Amino acid sequence: MAIKALAWMVRAFEPPVYCYHEIVHNQLVVQRFEASGVVFVDDITEVPEGRPIMLSAHGSAPEVVAAAIDRGGYVVDAVCPLVTKVHHEVKTRAGKGYQIVYVGHEGHEEAVGTMAVAPAAIHRVETADDVADLPEFESPIALLAQTTLSHREWAGVLDAARERFPKLWQPERSDLCFATTNRQSALMKIAPRVDAMVVIGSSNSSNTKALAALAREAGCQHVFRINAADEIPEEHNGTLRIKKKNSAPEDLVLSVIDRLDPTGGVEEVRVTDEDEYFPPPRNLRQLLRAIDAAATVTLGLSGDRLPLDDRDIDASEVLESLPATISDA
Repeated sequence: MAIKALAWMVRAFEPPVYCYHEIVHNQLVVQRFEASGVVFVDDITEVPEGRPIMLSAHGSAPEVVAAAIDRGGYVVDAVCPLVTKVHHEVKTRAGKGYQIVYVGHEGHEEAVGTMAVAPAAIHRVETADDVADLPEFESPIALLAQTTLSHREWAGVLDAARERFPKLWQPERSDLCFATTNRQSALMKIAPRVDAMVVIGSSNSSNTKALAALAREAGCQHVFRINAADEIPEEHNGTLRIKKKNSAPEDLVLSVIDRLDPTGGVEEVRVTDEDEYFPPPRNLRQLLRAIDAAATVTLGLSGDRLPLDDRDIDASEVLESLPATISDA
């Protein structure tokens, strides 16, 4: 959703379009958007007033959202709906007087944005030892999590928190991202059958690091984390598994397979089918409908055309359609 939303903004506005933090933690995706006129910033004050801004999928602190709006440009918040769910849970529980134990990685954009929702009521932990070091709370306690944690990271802390705080509150539906969980489940199913594992994703991606760690825990002697096919070592024999993180484009996966040039063929293993659909943010959908209507009037097209529907458009197709350089736009 976030990749497609930023691509629509690139098409709707003259460059540069600004994005607060990397839209997703994938080097190739970021580079393609930079070539299309997107400028990624880590501080909203770096955005000139009046320029369009997109906020990344990882979620932003409330003050960041307010600062973006104050810049006076068109703002689209591409936060993942699953992260929005956690933000809502933090705000609701804090408003009811809870102290919140939040399982998340220090410095990760998602964790930073989530903790900023209720900073006086939230306590970040990463390990069971961190849970043991928490103070004694007189208030009720809620347990929430960064969506991109691995099950193993989450389970150990969950057990420790339940043991220390038997009455803690948890949401009925897990905070963990289904896409992340599915890829980890697939990895664990395949790991016993392979001699090596290639994980496609950036070094600053929590998903990528979790997949690589799980592969090692599962007994893979050779685990390669790469951004692109040319980073694969020259010598690679045996059964090799390719595992991509959520936002790795399909053409990148195909280029890795081409680089490996497997003599024994390729087997695709399917663990589950994902049919979740997250539409673009509402104000961006309204903008797209307005552009579509203007094109209908200007070009004299049929008025009963259906507006652009991205449900059946793959993010990889959108990335491939972006101009190679700004001058090509």
